[in-house]
Amino acid sequence: MNSKRQIVIVGGGNAGISVAAQLLKKNRNLDIAIVEPSEKHYYQPAWTMVGGGFYDIKDTEKTEAEVMPEGVEWIKDAVSSFQPDENKITVHAGTQIQYEFLIVAPGIQLNWNEIKGLEESIGKNGVCSNYSFDTAPYTFECLKNAKSGRAIFTSPHTPIKCGGAPQKIMYIAADYFRKNNLSKNIQVEFWSGGTKLFGVKKYEDALKKVISKYSIKEHYFNKLVEIDGSNKRAKFIGFGAHNKDIETWIDYEMIHVTPPQSAPDFVKNSPLANASGWVDVDKHSLQHIKYKNIFSLGDASSLPTGKTGAAIRKQAPVLVQNLMSMLSKHSMSASYNGYSSCPLITGYGKLILAEFDYDNNPQETFPFNQAKERWSMFILKRYILPFLYWTQILKGKM
Repeated sequence: MNSKRQIVIVGGGNAGISVAAQLLKKNRNLDIAIVEPSEKHYYQPAWTMVGGGFYDIKDTEKTEAEVMPEGVEWIKDAVSSFQPDENKITVHAGTQIQYEFLIVAPGIQLNWNEIKGLEESIGKNGVCSNYSFDTAPYTFECLKNAKSGRAIFTSPHTPIKCGGAPQKIMYIAADYFRKNNLSKNIQVEFWSGGTKLFGVKKYEDALKKVISKYSIKEHYFNKLVEIDGSNKRAKFIGFGAHNKDIETWIDYEMIHVTPPQSAPDFVKNSPLANASGWVDVDKHSLQHIKYKNIFSLGDASSLPTGKTGAAIRKQAPVLVQNLMSMLSKHSMSASYNGYSSCPLITGYGKLILAEFDYDNNPQETFPFNQAKERWSMFILKRYILPFLYWTQILKGKM
């Protein structure tokens, strides 16, 4: 069975939905189909706040049908393979869908199974993660139950969505322990597969002060490889010049795990992928390097910037404008500068708003120093951004 569409979008998350909505605002007569198997749509940036105990998990969820733009055909299936030389994709049901233009935005894949024992331990034995709808509420249970020992927060050696998220919950936890007079009994530790705290010096300098304030111990060039839940211990393997292949078992009272992540398997194993598995696109035009009728944005793309919703908000209009130019046989002129943003919650009622471009230069929105912890920016994160997501971004209005 074959079907043909003018524009096929793979993925019904933030990127796919907002691009579809913006395209239809340009031209209501466009023939657009979105391929998305999920019944639910999540506002994932709020899961950190759920883990911190000040956001209701139910408010992060809507049905996919509620956010699907009017006028789009929803193909409720998952892509199994791409045939770009024939302008086709194949879905799990076996159907081939032909397209004139393809937009690839399936998001990122969480590889829980790469850490031995994690899947068996998550949600109990003090093992928590804000990286899924089902597990985020348990993080706050771990905070409430911790009385002494180590509270470990991990960040993997791979790219991840919302690179600051492993730190945000760590700062919230440290503040929670401080407010409950537990700081002397609980040692907060950051175990990271990265090389530094943050990639932009202005914000890293500010975050180092936060680390110092909470007396957090830092460990870099270490990746989590195993969880022994019943004995509440975790194994890390060091890499890099100074601690290569050193195995370390650490006892914990609680451990917040950020799983290793990658492009989805059906992208990694496709002709669209670069050597690292991401959809290989020009970093300014968002057009595929080889297949000129294919575009990509968001977490599955090769764009060398933070994998955040804020980045998608700046990528989507560029992609839409360039695709509309191609539809009208004009040359593409829109260019993406790599803008990304990370609202770094540094405690209850405190936030540093990091905004930067491809060159890690700050690109700040507000007329004040955003590297300073502010209550006003916390209010932006807690109340304003979720409202804008559901009512403006997914509607193609911003």
